Amino acid sequence: MTSMTHDGPQITGGVDTHGLTHQAAVIDQVGRHLADREFPATIRGYRDLLDWMRTHGTLIAVGVEGTGAYGAELARVLTAAGVTVVDVDRPDRKTRRMKGKSDPIDSYAAATAVLSGRATGIPKSRDGAVEAVRVLRIARRSAVKARTQAMNQIRGLLVSAPAMLREQVAGLDRTVLIGTLARLRPGDDLSRPLEATRAALRRLARRHQALDEEISELDAEIGPLVKQAAPALLELFGVGPETAGQLLASAGDNPERMRSEGAFAHLAGVAPIPASSGRTHRHRLNRGGDRAANNALHTIVLTRMRFDERTRAYVERRTKEGLNKRDIMRCLKRFVAREVYRALTNTPTEPITQTDLTPAA
Repeated sequence: MTSMTHDGPQITGGVDTHGLTHQAAVIDQVGRHLADREFPATIRGYRDLLDWMRTHGTLIAVGVEGTGAYGAELARVLTAAGVTVVDVDRPDRKTRRMKGKSDPIDSYAAATAVLSGRATGIPKSRDGAVEAVRVLRIARRSAVKARTQAMNQIRGLLVSAPAMLREQVAGLDRTVLIGTLARLRPGDDLSRPLEATRAALRRLARRHQALDEEISELDAEIGPLVKQAAPALLELFGVGPETAGQLLASAGDNPERMRSEGAFAHLAGVAPIPASSGRTHRHRLNRGGDRAANNALHTIVLTRMRFDERTRAYVERRTKEGLNKRDIMRCLKRFVAREVYRALTNTPTEPITQTDLTPAA
């Protein structure tokens, strides 16, 4: 698709995205509503939407609701055409109660949010190795969940299984247990509880083995992609392929969209939130942000608290200062977020020493 220059007034677009159709609207530089129209959610529809917007003037930017869902492909098409795309949140409940709810209203609201400066977020580009990591991790996560479910069902069946079968596998570790159950040979008469239990356990054990193999294959596919996308991230102490993959997926293929390490800390939910009033000056825990990224940072911190001498010395010092374990971990997660941001964006920095842990508080 080629990008063309159009004469005329400067305009801002807004799009309310859905599964089958997208509602588009354009406004001028003072916020007056110019036009709105519905387009099919297809490649041809995306191109027609862009051409239609440009017939009203010089397109400055387009606010798109749901750039991570229904609007993902539209955002890619607009970006490829040289259009500035801004990620727009849906209007809050108070605004919807006052102004109502419809697709044209939402599309005009998206355009107004961009024009007023209320919406400034740059969407993830979703066009590189990080997006590949994200989609493969979805398959891996579901496989891990299914494997855990199969294991729980096996243990649940063994609790009430006939004593003959229960004693046959008593005391076996998980690997040996799964192998033993997968080799069970139930009889032909499944009306007997013992034979039916053997059949159920064999199927669950073989499902567990198949999921084990699937997870190993996904790990072999995800590992090189993570290393290709951010080799510096894997060099950080306590960061493995799984946590690195989650942090990459949260940051996206264009981590430069995060303007500072503070922005990344807010994204990961580890930036302290001011909660001061009057003569009381304090901060509270940030319960927002990407909780999966927060969990990845939590895992890194736990690993460092156990194996990293620098972190253990920091924990000991802050404990003597009166901080409890939870507060110390909050400080450490903020510090790890700083390291991760520098690794993701290749930000040059001075060597980090033990005393650099102090500003994390």
